[in-house]
Amino acid sequence: MESKMIECKNVIYKYENADKNGTKLAINNASLEVKKGEFLVVLGRNGSGKSTIAKHMNALLIPTDGKVYVSGLDTCDEKNVWNIRNKAGMVFQNPDNQIVATIVEEDVAFGPENLGVDPAEIRKRVDECLKKVNMYDYRKHAPHLLSGGQKQRVAIAGVLAMMPECIIFDESTAMLDPSGRKEVMKTIKEINSKYGITIILITHYMEEAVEADRIIVMDEGKIIMEGTPKNIFSQVEKMKNIGLDVPQMTELSYELQRSGINIRKDILTIDEMVDELCQLK
Repeated sequence: MESKMIECKNVIYKYENADKNGTKLAINNASLEVKKGEFLVVLGRNGSGKSTIAKHMNALLIPTDGKVYVSGLDTCDEKNVWNIRNKAGMVFQNPDNQIVATIVEEDVAFGPENLGVDPAEIRKRVDECLKKVNMYDYRKHAPHLLSGGQKQRVAIAGVLAMMPECIIFDESTAMLDPSGRKEVMKTIKEINSKYGITIILITHYMEEAVEADRIIVMDEGKIIMEGTPKNIFSQVEKMKNIGLDVPQMTELSYELQRSGINIRKDILTIDEMVDELCQLK
């Protein structure tokens, strides 16, 4: 049991619709497991159910039917909610909604203070977590003066300070410019590789998904594909049919193949493309 961070078993979730149709099925019998220490990406177009499933992973939503376990704890049991949210932190799309204090270091201290952590330990955690996201030099700054990418890194530090085993990023780079996105992705990768924290990244940016250990693709509330980035993205036609892109280099190799050039299908990055092209006779 212990190697599983999150387990979703036959999850069904229905939204009560305001219109006359009654309910909308947002998740349709989805089952998945997330291993401890894994970097999992969940892809899907808008309305596919990817953000809804993310909110089940720290008990923000409770399944209409089926079960979700976080580190073995059943999300349906109200007594577990506090523990679950300490184990699985969440970083949202808009950092402004997650930042509560007027000074960066006070913002990062907010979570641990609420957990009743000892002040000396809080001080230590705040400094460590700001260093982990490369924002230590900004600890005395006002968050509203920071860039979007910097704010999002402060929000990540705030979640890290609560020492979760898992962090769920719900489209956390969607409102950032490309350089902000890059900063945040670098931080997410480091948190996973250096500190072994389980990462679940919900995104619609294919270039971000390249970094994952495993990708799950959702459509109409169902999990329709699952595999490594190479495995998923080499299925270009299938991805396009469900309205998703593939990374630019995968797209390029697909087009080159179609024009008769003998090239690998599963190229994801510029470096791989350069290597492959250099080997062409």
